[in-house]
Amino acid sequence: MSSVPFAPRLIKGALVGLDPMNPLASVVVFQYNPDTMTRRLEPRTAGGQPGDKGEAYRLSGPPKETITLAVEIDATDAMEEGDPQAGLMGIGPTLAALEMMLYPKLATVIANTVLSVAGVIEILPATGPMVLFVWGPTRVLPVRVTALSITEDAYDTLLNPIRAKVDLTLEVLSYYDQPLTSPGRALFLAHQAVKEVLAVTNIANDLGNLGVSL
Repeated sequence: MSSVPFAPRLIKGALVGLDPMNPLASVVVFQYNPDTMTRRLEPRTAGGQPGDKGEAYRLSGPPKETITLAVEIDATDAMEEGDPQAGLMGIGPTLAALEMMLYPKLATVIANTVLSVAGVIEILPATGPMVLFVWGPTRVLPVRVTALSITEDAYDTLLNPIRAKVDLTLEVLSYYDQPLTSPGRALFLAHQAVKEVLAVTNIANDLGNLGVSL
Protein backbone atom coordinates (compact mmCIF):
# COMPACT_ATOMS: atom_id res chain seq x y z
CA MET A 1 0.00 0.00 0.00
CA SER A 2 1.59 3.23 -1.17
CA SER A 3 1.22 6.38 0.84
CA VAL A 4 0.74 9.81 -0.71
CA PRO A 5 2.67 12.56 1.07
CA PHE A 6 0.70 15.53 2.30
CA ALA A 7 0.51 18.08 -0.50
CA PRO A 8 0.32 21.80 0.28
CA ARG A 9 -3.09 23.35 -0.15
CA LEU A 10 -3.26 25.18 -3.47
CA ILE A 11 -4.32 28.81 -3.07
CA LYS A 12 -6.58 30.02 -5.86
CA GLY A 13 -6.44 33.44 -7.47
CA ALA A 14 -9.61 35.50 -7.47
CA LEU A 15 -11.38 38.71 -8.36
CA VAL A 16 -13.53 40.18 -5.59
CA GLY A 17 -15.97 43.03 -6.08
CA LEU A 18 -16.75 45.08 -2.97
CA ASP A 19 -19.65 47.51 -2.57
CA PRO A 20 -20.51 49.61 0.53
CA MET A 21 -24.14 48.45 0.40
CA ASN A 22 -23.21 44.88 -0.55
CA PRO A 23 -19.87 43.84 1.00
CA LEU A 24 -19.42 40.90 -1.39
CA ALA A 25 -21.00 42.25 -4.54
CA SER A 26 -19.20 39.80 -6.79
CA VAL A 27 -16.72 37.00 -6.08
CA VAL A 28 -14.98 34.91 -8.74
CA VAL A 29 -12.44 32.37 -7.50
CA PHE A 30 -10.43 31.03 -10.41
CA GLN A 31 -11.31 27.42 -11.06
CA TYR A 32 -7.82 26.89 -12.51
CA ASN A 33 -4.97 29.27 -11.79
CA PRO A 34 -3.59 30.68 -15.06
CA ASP A 35 -0.19 29.32 -16.03
CA THR A 36 1.03 32.75 -17.11
CA MET A 37 0.35 36.37 -16.26
CA THR A 38 1.76 39.44 -18.00
CA ARG A 39 2.52 42.59 -16.00
CA ARG A 40 3.44 45.84 -17.75
CA LEU A 41 4.84 48.74 -15.70
CA GLU A 42 5.25 52.27 -17.04
CA PRO A 43 6.98 54.89 -14.88
CA ARG A 44 5.21 58.11 -13.93
CA THR A 45 7.95 60.64 -14.57
CA ALA A 46 7.83 64.12 -13.12
CA GLY A 47 7.98 65.75 -16.54
CA GLY A 48 10.45 68.46 -17.37
CA GLN A 49 12.07 69.23 -20.69
CA PRO A 50 14.31 66.70 -22.45
CA GLY A 51 17.87 67.22 -21.31
CA ASP A 52 16.87 68.78 -17.99
CA LYS A 53 19.53 67.18 -15.81
CA GLY A 54 17.76 67.95 -12.55
CA GLU A 55 14.64 65.97 -13.50
CA ALA A 56 16.17 62.76 -14.87
CA TYR A 57 15.25 60.56 -11.90
CA ARG A 58 12.19 62.34 -10.53
CA LEU A 59 8.98 60.33 -10.25
CA SER A 60 5.52 61.77 -9.68
CA GLY A 61 4.10 58.52 -8.31
CA PRO A 62 4.14 54.73 -8.55
CA PRO A 63 4.27 53.20 -12.03
CA LYS A 64 1.17 52.52 -14.08
CA GLU A 65 0.74 48.75 -13.95
CA THR A 66 -1.38 46.67 -16.29
CA ILE A 67 -2.03 42.96 -15.71
CA THR A 68 -3.26 40.61 -18.43
CA LEU A 69 -4.20 36.99 -17.88
CA ALA A 70 -6.50 34.30 -19.27
CA VAL A 71 -8.85 32.30 -17.05
CA GLU A 72 -10.51 29.01 -18.00
CA ILE A 73 -13.96 28.12 -16.66
CA ASP A 74 -15.41 24.62 -17.13
CA ALA A 75 -18.60 23.11 -15.70
CA THR A 76 -18.37 19.66 -17.30
CA ASP A 77 -16.86 17.94 -14.24
CA ALA A 78 -19.42 19.52 -11.93
CA MET A 79 -22.23 18.44 -14.26
CA GLU A 80 -20.95 14.85 -14.27
CA GLU A 81 -20.88 14.92 -10.45
CA GLY A 82 -24.50 16.02 -10.37
CA ASP A 83 -24.02 19.61 -9.23
CA PRO A 84 -27.52 21.14 -9.51
CA GLN A 85 -26.34 24.69 -10.30
CA ALA A 86 -24.01 23.51 -13.05
CA GLY A 87 -26.75 21.28 -14.43
CA LEU A 88 -29.28 24.12 -14.60
CA MET A 89 -27.12 27.12 -15.53
CA GLY A 90 -23.68 25.87 -16.58
CA ILE A 91 -21.05 28.55 -16.00
CA GLY A 92 -23.59 31.36 -16.42
CA PRO A 93 -23.36 32.50 -12.76
CA THR A 94 -19.55 32.75 -12.92
CA LEU A 95 -19.63 34.75 -16.14
CA ALA A 96 -22.33 37.00 -14.71
CA ALA A 97 -20.22 37.65 -11.59
CA LEU A 98 -17.31 38.72 -13.81
CA GLU A 99 -19.45 40.94 -16.00
CA MET A 100 -21.12 42.66 -13.04
CA MET A 101 -17.74 44.16 -12.16
CA LEU A 102 -18.30 46.43 -15.17
CA TYR A 103 -21.93 47.33 -14.44
CA PRO A 104 -23.36 50.02 -12.16
CA LYS A 105 -26.02 48.78 -9.76
CA LEU A 106 -29.46 48.59 -11.36
CA ALA A 107 -31.02 50.32 -8.34
CA THR A 108 -28.68 53.29 -8.87
CA VAL A 109 -29.50 53.43 -12.58
CA ILE A 110 -33.23 53.48 -11.81
CA ALA A 111 -32.77 56.12 -9.09
CA ASN A 112 -30.78 58.34 -11.49
CA THR A 113 -33.48 57.93 -14.13
CA VAL A 114 -36.13 59.09 -11.64
CA LEU A 115 -33.97 62.10 -10.72
CA SER A 116 -33.51 62.94 -14.39
CA VAL A 117 -37.26 62.80 -15.04
CA ALA A 118 -37.82 65.00 -11.97
CA GLY A 119 -35.59 67.67 -13.52
CA VAL A 120 -32.46 67.35 -11.40
CA ILE A 121 -29.75 69.12 -13.38
CA GLU A 122 -26.58 67.46 -12.10
CA ILE A 123 -26.58 63.69 -11.56
CA LEU A 124 -23.37 61.95 -10.55
CA PRO A 125 -22.49 58.87 -12.62
CA ALA A 126 -23.08 55.59 -10.83
CA THR A 127 -20.12 54.04 -9.02
CA GLY A 128 -19.17 50.43 -9.70
CA PRO A 129 -17.77 48.04 -7.09
CA MET A 130 -14.19 48.27 -5.87
CA VAL A 131 -12.51 45.26 -7.48
CA LEU A 132 -9.62 43.43 -5.80
CA PHE A 133 -7.24 41.13 -7.64
CA VAL A 134 -6.15 38.46 -5.16
CA TRP A 135 -3.06 36.47 -6.09
CA GLY A 136 -1.68 34.93 -2.93
CA PRO A 137 -1.38 36.49 0.54
CA THR A 138 1.20 39.12 -0.51
CA ARG A 139 -0.59 40.40 -3.60
CA VAL A 140 -4.04 41.86 -2.97
CA LEU A 141 -4.44 44.78 -5.36
CA PRO A 142 -7.26 47.21 -6.12
CA VAL A 143 -7.81 47.11 -9.88
CA ARG A 144 -10.07 48.39 -12.62
CA VAL A 145 -11.22 45.84 -15.20
CA THR A 146 -10.43 47.64 -18.45
CA ALA A 147 -11.11 44.76 -20.85
CA LEU A 148 -13.04 41.52 -20.55
CA SER A 149 -13.14 39.14 -23.52
CA ILE A 150 -15.19 35.95 -23.21
CA THR A 151 -14.88 33.05 -25.64
CA GLU A 152 -17.62 30.48 -25.01
CA ASP A 153 -16.54 27.03 -26.24
CA ALA A 154 -19.44 24.70 -25.43
CA TYR A 155 -23.11 24.74 -24.42
CA ASP A 156 -25.66 22.45 -22.82
CA THR A 157 -29.07 21.55 -24.29
CA LEU A 158 -30.54 24.85 -23.05
CA LEU A 159 -27.66 26.81 -24.65
CA ASN A 160 -26.15 27.67 -21.28
CA PRO A 161 -22.36 28.06 -21.67
CA ILE A 162 -20.53 25.20 -19.96
CA ARG A 163 -16.95 26.01 -20.97
CA ALA A 164 -15.26 29.34 -21.68
CA LYS A 165 -11.96 31.21 -21.76
CA VAL A 166 -11.90 34.71 -20.29
CA ASP A 167 -9.14 37.17 -21.22
CA LEU A 168 -8.78 39.86 -18.56
CA THR A 169 -6.97 43.19 -18.65
CA LEU A 170 -6.63 44.85 -15.25
CA GLU A 171 -5.35 48.30 -14.43
CA VAL A 172 -3.81 48.45 -10.96
CA LEU A 173 -5.14 51.41 -8.94
CA SER A 174 -2.35 52.81 -6.76
CA TYR A 175 -2.53 55.47 -4.06
CA TYR A 176 -2.00 57.93 -6.93
CA ASP A 177 -5.46 57.02 -8.29
CA GLN A 178 -7.52 56.86 -5.08
CA PRO A 179 -8.74 59.26 -2.37
CA LEU A 180 -7.05 59.39 1.02
CA THR A 181 -9.87 57.55 2.79
CA SER A 182 -10.18 54.70 0.29
CA PRO A 183 -9.53 51.16 1.62
CA GLY A 184 -7.96 50.40 -1.75
CA ARG A 185 -5.31 53.06 -1.12
CA ALA A 186 -4.33 51.35 2.14
CA LEU A 187 -4.15 47.98 0.38
CA PHE A 188 -1.83 49.36 -2.28
CA LEU A 189 0.45 50.98 0.33
CA ALA A 190 0.70 47.63 2.11
CA HIS A 191 1.50 45.95 -1.22
CA GLN A 192 4.30 48.45 -1.90
CA ALA A 193 5.70 47.96 1.61
CA VAL A 194 5.95 44.20 0.99
CA LYS A 195 7.61 44.85 -2.37
CA GLU A 196 10.22 47.12 -0.77
CA VAL A 197 11.07 44.43 1.79
CA LEU A 198 11.45 41.85 -0.98
CA ALA A 199 13.72 44.20 -2.94
CA VAL A 200 16.00 44.70 0.08
CA THR A 201 16.11 40.93 0.63
CA ASN A 202 17.27 40.48 -2.96
CA ILE A 203 20.25 42.82 -2.43
CA ALA A 204 21.95 40.35 -0.09
CA ASN A 205 21.61 37.59 -2.66
CA ASP A 206 22.97 39.55 -5.62
CA LEU A 207 25.80 41.73 -4.27
CA GLY A 208 28.12 38.76 -3.89
CA ASN A 209 27.79 37.97 -7.60
CA LEU A 210 28.26 41.55 -8.82
CA GLY A 211 32.03 41.49 -8.82
CA VAL A 212 32.42 45.10 -7.74
CA SER A 213 32.17 46.88 -4.41
CA LEU A 214 29.51 49.53 -3.83
